[in-house]
Amino acid sequence: MRDLASCLSDHAAQVSDTSCSSYRSINPCLSAAFAPSIQNSVTCLYRSILPSHNQTAMTLTWSRTASSHALAISFDDDPSTNFKITTSSRLFRKSKGCKSLQLRSSSKIDLFWDLSTARYHPGPEPRDGFYLAVVVDSELGLILGDKAHQFKTGAGEGKFALVSRQEHFSGSTVYSTRAKFCEGGGAHDISIRCGSGGGESEGAKHPVLWVCIDKKTVMKERKLQWNFRGNQTIFLDGLLVDLLWDVHDWFYNPDSGCAVFMFKTRSGLDSSRLWMHDDEAMPHHHHRHLDFSFMICACKN
Repeated sequence: MRDLASCLSDHAAQVSDTSCSSYRSINPCLSAAFAPSIQNSVTCLYRSILPSHNQTAMTLTWSRTASSHALAISFDDDPSTNFKITTSSRLFRKSKGCKSLQLRSSSKIDLFWDLSTARYHPGPEPRDGFYLAVVVDSELGLILGDKAHQFKTGAGEGKFALVSRQEHFSGSTVYSTRAKFCEGGGAHDISIRCGSGGGESEGAKHPVLWVCIDKKTVMKERKLQWNFRGNQTIFLDGLLVDLLWDVHDWFYNPDSGCAVFMFKTRSGLDSSRLWMHDDEAMPHHHHRHLDFSFMICACKN
């Protein structure tokens, strides 16, 4: 995130409101001629504050292949705590269990999960029919899934928040997903498309990038091969949200062909810069409302 932000001017942000976008009558991302790309993995970073006031960071990565789904979990950037659950259509009934891990800080982690009836349709992250619980030193640090009520524990319950979310896609058409940018806010439809801005010959020379939120175009960038990095600020759910893009590799590194799109909320209304490069340098009171970042990595191959 820091590398992407450092490529952009602190004073180059444009501000637009999704409720009054000048492109709202155009829906290039919804063309029937462009099929959605495939979502391959989703990585979520959660921060948990326990009743004992201890904090724990948890990284969950949901992924899929043609034959199986998998969940990888790690805690506090401690590689010794990496744990992976792999399921397949033949093993779904066994996708239930528990596991204990020990952190370098001497904290004990207990994982409990039931993915035996999870429904994924169509991405790597289960939509329903599952639960996942994380207990840290006998305190509940994380609970996910619509079957969470089936998990019984006498542990004190902490508070947890989703700090960042990263989704990886492959395909050469439209990248479509849904995301929530604040607690209590609704989920928004997000679509990204890179294509022709006019006729076929013009589109080949000057591709155009569209970013749509809830069927409204909030960003349109022409002559993308020169303007392959940029940023714009939008209003969403009463928040300032920085939208940054870097599609350099789509044009100049076709072997990987990975573009990055980032949405990051701001805790304040200061529009003079994208965000502080070092969150650790922020005063303590700024951490009362955690900013949320959402990243889309889009590969054309």
